[in-house]
Amino acid sequence: MERQREAEAGAGGAAEAGGEAGAPERPAGERVVSARPQEEDAVLDQSLRPRTFGEFVGQQKVKEPLLVFIQAARARGEALDHVLLYGPPGLGKTTLAHVIANELGVGIRITSGPAVERPGDLAALLTNLEERGVLFIDEIHRLSRTVEEILYPAMEEYALDIIIGKGPSARSLRLHLPRFTLIGATTRAGLLTSPLRDRFGVVSRLEFYTHEELESVVRRSARILGVKLEPDAAAEIARRSRGTPRVANRLLKRLRDYAQVRAQGTVTREVALEGLRLLEVDELGLDRVDRRMLLAIIQHYGGGPVGLDTIGAAISEEPQTIEDVYEPYLLQIGFLQRTPRGRVVTRQVYAHLGLKPPEEAQARLF
Repeated sequence: MERQREAEAGAGGAAEAGGEAGAPERPAGERVVSARPQEEDAVLDQSLRPRTFGEFVGQQKVKEPLLVFIQAARARGEALDHVLLYGPPGLGKTTLAHVIANELGVGIRITSGPAVERPGDLAALLTNLEERGVLFIDEIHRLSRTVEEILYPAMEEYALDIIIGKGPSARSLRLHLPRFTLIGATTRAGLLTSPLRDRFGVVSRLEFYTHEELESVVRRSARILGVKLEPDAAAEIARRSRGTPRVANRLLKRLRDYAQVRAQGTVTREVALEGLRLLEVDELGLDRVDRRMLLAIIQHYGGGPVGLDTIGAAISEEPQTIEDVYEPYLLQIGFLQRTPRGRVVTRQVYAHLGLKPPEEAQARLF
């Protein structure tokens, strides 16, 4: 009982350090450290988006082979093989699709899996492509089965088989398409069906960025936005950006506003630290929502193991959101472990939050 009171007292202190009591909780989609796109990102992404591989920072293992394939396709006057890009959100899949189209010297049409509801929607997109053009489908794992089956001959034979009429009088009409490149993007490659995945000639996984790469991203963005940014401040932003350029750019934008109001427009390390404290983003890039989930596992379930449904009920969040939005970074930095019985926090969490692990948790962690 004494140990429980001690843990609760420590957890209360950690929560207080993470943010002011009673501060409004941000929805998952509106968190400043969320890798998911937000409405405010649209204009920013457009202005900061690299247009060539030379401007695109990081992802060398993806860029180098793609550049070879693109140069070979251009030399032969052929369409590039279909490309599948997968990995966590915010790492540049959409940007990379634009870069590929620019490097090929062709136009790009953009849609998403949920937006292509009927075979006719897909036919309209494909028949309006230019020769060797690019069709980019985001969230391709969310295509309906009917649309996906129509896509197979389009990818393999550059043709669409359309059924006209119904019943005994129905007949099949084949439409020939320009040779094109399909670029599919997904954050959940495991949900792609094998027939669809096997039709991509180039499959590339995007990885989280290093601090050094994110510093380059932040410095480039600051130059484009006209932000006075000191090197130490760029390093601090990179360190707290969760390995994700989208988060780095969003933090830079918020700190630009803070510096304009409080620091004559220059983002120094001290200004960055104060602004990030105001945003409740700690030195590892965790925000109040991350800390709240970790504390719930510690306070209510002794550090785990605990199932996703139970965690979701404890913090009033959907289990799918926890798995897709919260977990990936916590798993990456070693704060969570997946076990057959559920999620378990690691000893690094207790140290980060300034808590003493209970004996039961110590037995599991050491």
